[in-house]
Amino acid sequence: MNVSVLDTRPDTAVRISADGAHLRLHGVTKSFGALTVLDDIDLEIPAGQFVAIVGRSGCGKSTLLRLLAGLDQPSAGRIEIDGETGKWRDRVRLMFQEPRLLPWQRVAANVAVGLPHARSSSERRDLAQDALEQVGLGTRGGDWPSLLSGGQKQRVALARALVSHPAVLAFDEPLGALDALTRIDMQALIVQVWCDKGFTAIVVTHDVAEAVTLADRILVLDHGRVAKDVMVELPRPRRHGDAAAAAIEGRILDRLLARHEA
Repeated sequence: MNVSVLDTRPDTAVRISADGAHLRLHGVTKSFGALTVLDDIDLEIPAGQFVAIVGRSGCGKSTLLRLLAGLDQPSAGRIEIDGETGKWRDRVRLMFQEPRLLPWQRVAANVAVGLPHARSSSERRDLAQDALEQVGLGTRGGDWPSLLSGGQKQRVALARALVSHPAVLAFDEPLGALDALTRIDMQALIVQVWCDKGFTAIVVTHDVAEAVTLADRILVLDHGRVAKDVMVELPRPRRHGDAAAAAIEGRILDRLLARHEA
């Protein structure tokens, strides 16, 4: 059973989970040649927290996500997961904007791609089926990806990320290509599985309203640094158009637009 509590100390209202991983960045810098994309970032993400990263194009959002997902290494500084600097690959999964399904494999086989090959075929099949049930596609395991809608393909991609029970699940604009109603459904599904599984969630999005809907905490990046760190202390489920959510969205947009208007 997932165990989670709310730390109610005045200086930190965050969701703490026994199933997620604690991430910490110490002076992390990432450069590409002479270009510094991330500049000396110190950051702590408690286990089980849902963090959204927003900012203008080119501010370093995707670079930070790749570092947190263990897909790239910092040029300076270090990143720890539960106090260790290694062992990322087996604990972190990344979900992209495109589903990236294999068209020559049926849905269940696409989900099983997320599992280590050392598992038996029957175990892989059972785990894939369980993951499909979690995303509402329990009857579609035998279908080809071409028969699925865009939203259903993203559900399969989510099941593929969930099947290995990651401690950290990172999302790189996962809903950007979906229509508005499907996007709202997927937002609700992501929050549901996060609540059920207790993993640490990190999402990059250009949509500030989406960040407020999903996250406990929103990081605003600017010039490779965390320019604003906002706690979203709103009850769930969150309603689109809620006045309190709109007020938080407005504060973040003011910060994003301030430099552009200056």
